[in-house]
Amino acid sequence: MNFDDDDAPPDLIGADETVEVPEEKAKKVPITIVTGYLGAGKTTLLNYILTAKHGKKIAVIMNGHSSALDIEKSLTVNKDGEAVEEWLEVGNGCICCSVKDTGVNAIESLMEKKGKFDYILLETTGLADPGNLAPLFWVDDGLASTIYLDGIVTLVDAKNILRSLDDPAGKVEGHEDSDDHGPVMTTAHVQISHADVIVINKSDLVSGEELEAVRERITSINELAKIFVTSQSVVPDLEGFLLDLHAYDRVDELDRAGHGHSHLDKTISTLSIPLEELTTNQLTAVDAWLRSVLWENELPGNKAANGPAFEIHRVKGRLFIEDGAEKMVQGVREIFDIFDSPAPSSGDVPRKGKVVLIGRHLTDLDFEKSLLDAVRTAA
Repeated sequence: MNFDDDDAPPDLIGADETVEVPEEKAKKVPITIVTGYLGAGKTTLLNYILTAKHGKKIAVIMNGHSSALDIEKSLTVNKDGEAVEEWLEVGNGCICCSVKDTGVNAIESLMEKKGKFDYILLETTGLADPGNLAPLFWVDDGLASTIYLDGIVTLVDAKNILRSLDDPAGKVEGHEDSDDHGPVMTTAHVQISHADVIVINKSDLVSGEELEAVRERITSINELAKIFVTSQSVVPDLEGFLLDLHAYDRVDELDRAGHGHSHLDKTISTLSIPLEELTTNQLTAVDAWLRSVLWENELPGNKAANGPAFEIHRVKGRLFIEDGAEKMVQGVREIFDIFDSPAPSSGDVPRKGKVVLIGRHLTDLDFEKSLLDAVRTAA
């Protein structure tokens, strides 16, 4: 199939057509959010997903305001003043869709029309803040959603990412006041800080020293994310790269935190707080501390009245309880959850817990003292 042939576009599958799908046991479909600046390589990456013979049934959903892919010219997102969805089957078991509403209900509705897929990839606009999208898909099991958030993948351009991080023109809207207390927070910062996987693309355009500088700057912002280095968005393996990330039901990456160069970026950093084994009362205290920090934006015990306003983008943690239980902490922005670990550590692993925060102005306040004081008080 030739996607560049304007005279013979692929056939469209209308949104009003349905496909009969045999009844089967309900299975949740993982959704991966793919973000990154224009020019970072999302176009090439998604073209690969839609054309390669990888044997997976993947729905690629592109934001309605994007003009990224050549094939998108064949999609109609507005008809007689009303938004509609059009699907494009691309011959390798995958489909492409362009939508303006990327909410959970809209995507579930689209899945009902076309049948279940193995995976969903949601591409965002270059200026999108993934922190606003992630809570929409990270929903409680009790809501019986048919999709779940698998993770966030951010592509960055090795040649230009450092410039983007320092460019005041890329400032995130709504942070004008807090920027009086430090460097500007750009869209590049929030795309990196929320990511579970970061792809440093176009590595062939920089030297080894430049690439290492990019890697160190990114790690200083987000020590938890897996980092892959690619050229021309060549994907080594979909699993663990774009698919099957399990970023919200595992915390295997916690051991990476605490070894980076957090001083390299003055805007956003990663903070790791070690915790000993907890009593049940202390577990309750950790929960209350997180509610204060994430919901009220208040750091317990902080006496500085005029200090900079902090901002938490991601929180992850592993907590060991004296009764033998092992808990996990997952959070994005103000939403967080503490739940039983689905894969408890083996008996020979030291029962040392840890809470890791990624956010703004974390180094200006003593988060570690605040949390440890709350734990000690509850002992």
